[in-house]
Amino acid sequence: MYQNNHPAIKNKLVLFELTDQLENGFHACKAMGVSKDTFYRFQTCGL
Repeated sequence: MYQNNHPAIKNKLVLFELTDQLENGFHACKAMGVSKDTFYRFQTCGL
């Protein structure tokens, strides 16, 4: 697990870790209250 104290990066890391655990980006987005569009933008832009 990566460590970072910046809130925006921390939220992205939590979202990606949850996606790995659930093996489903849609369910991770729903659990964290993030839109699928935002999730895909995070994926393409990186951290």
